[in-house]
Amino acid sequence: MIANPAAKYSAFAPVRLADRQWPNRVIERPPVWMSTDLRDGNQSLFEPMNGDKKMRMFKTLCAVGFKEIEVAFPSASQTDFDFVRSLIDDGHIPDDVTIEVLTQAREHLIRRTMEAVRGARRAIVHVYNATSKPFRDIVFGMSPDEVVRMAVDAVKLIKTLAADMPETEIVLQYSPETFTATELEFAREVCDAVTAAWGATPDNKVILNLPTTVEVATPNIYADQIEWMHRNLARRDSVLISLHPHNDRGTAVAAAEMGLMAGADRVEGCLFGNGERTGNVDLVTLALNMYTQGVHPGLDFSDINAVARTVEHCTQLPIHPRHPYVGDLVFTAFSGSHQDAIKKGFAAQKADAPWNVPYLPIDPADVGRSYDSVIRVNSQSGKGGIAYLMETEHGVAMPRRLQVEFSGVVQRHTDTHGGELGAGDIWNLFAGTYLDAAAPVRYREHHLFEHGDVQGIRLSVDIDGQPHLLVGEGNGPINAAVHALQGAGIAVQVRSYEERSMKPAGDDGNARACAFIEMAAAGRGECYGVGIDGNIVTASIKALISGINRLGAAGRVDQAA
Repeated sequence: MIANPAAKYSAFAPVRLADRQWPNRVIERPPVWMSTDLRDGNQSLFEPMNGDKKMRMFKTLCAVGFKEIEVAFPSASQTDFDFVRSLIDDGHIPDDVTIEVLTQAREHLIRRTMEAVRGARRAIVHVYNATSKPFRDIVFGMSPDEVVRMAVDAVKLIKTLAADMPETEIVLQYSPETFTATELEFAREVCDAVTAAWGATPDNKVILNLPTTVEVATPNIYADQIEWMHRNLARRDSVLISLHPHNDRGTAVAAAEMGLMAGADRVEGCLFGNGERTGNVDLVTLALNMYTQGVHPGLDFSDINAVARTVEHCTQLPIHPRHPYVGDLVFTAFSGSHQDAIKKGFAAQKADAPWNVPYLPIDPADVGRSYDSVIRVNSQSGKGGIAYLMETEHGVAMPRRLQVEFSGVVQRHTDTHGGELGAGDIWNLFAGTYLDAAAPVRYREHHLFEHGDVQGIRLSVDIDGQPHLLVGEGNGPINAAVHALQGAGIAVQVRSYEERSMKPAGDDGNARACAFIEMAAAGRGECYGVGIDGNIVTASIKALISGINRLGAAGRVDQAA
């Protein structure tokens, strides 16, 4: 770092808005939400999503409640073009959901983009060109008039092509890329020219997306810019102001909140903040921030773990354990003083009273998280080392979320019996919890078979002492076993699966496999099942049955034969 950064970097000039109103406002209703997980989020991945992952992500976004979803940059690749066509041609778009596609303001790209959305019920065509002085002077070598002309020509072409496809309602979205680094008067000039060219009316609104393409200033300056545009745009009643904050300064959520207070109507972002460089605004954090202030965001995160597992699977990006609201440790207290305050808060909390538990800004149950892991033991509280002893003494390297779950089991045991647990005690507790052979559902044997492109299984189990032979098919042994067990009235959802080898027991050199399956039953609870065997498939099926028994022990699985 240089000694005098002012010589190299200049501070962003404040907006002349002496009578700004946004600091006196609060957010009283949710914005129009638009997810760009499948476009901005996808293009930033090490390995972009394939068709199956994109479809899984799209369906998750619809289930959460997004009504506008940017699905692709169809002129950028055949993969993106084909995905848009599959959504339309195969009928995957719900009637109340509008897809959005992105294109640069270039004729051949616009034509390709319009062809991609042909036949959709409704589509937002999002066109952009950079407007800031560095881009005008350095990147494109264009005058301000040429930049305006580029935007207007693009809009006129979209309007002409839209007239040739009356079966599809085309909504225009325009972004002056690098808006936050553009002179406000010029940004307004371009936006006004676009709305005029489109013929915007209150019944035919244009979405003007004003992005922090790169965060260049504090979020209050962004709010000033949004309020200035809100107050000075022509045809304001015919415009939806949209925000697309990036997180280069780490303040995207604050920028979005202040931008909404400044008059914006809509927010674009990704579920957990994925996107170019440091990412887009984190929509889950933004939405649940509103929720904690008494404003329902209109999005359903009542099973936040299921959403998180889907995003991790599709993006191959782990969610940080301290990520707001969804991280594995955000509702966990290790500190003794925190634990004491939380315990007292739970004891005082009335069911019909406003939430008021210390250290917990949101009730974990509202996002589908249990209270089991809120207060946990670790080495700092004198009862730690559970995971370390399990791995070093018994060769079981537990996944992080299983560590969370099992530490709760250990704590309940120590709370009841007192004293400290050694490595042998911990193993006995682990085996009794996850490997109990006397449980209601007991594994006997299985046989795999192939049926075309699918995997089949004949699974022999005892249920409450009665033998059952179950048959199922699926995309693998675990999925086939799940389907087989449904025949006995046992319905579970597999959330995640991991397998690890155990250290050889004694000196016999025979390694065993340990399988871990995280599952849920009818949305009423989650737990892990664990299976250990010399054969990894057998270990996996044992883990599945282990989890079923654990959920059933809590009365959450119908085990009718």
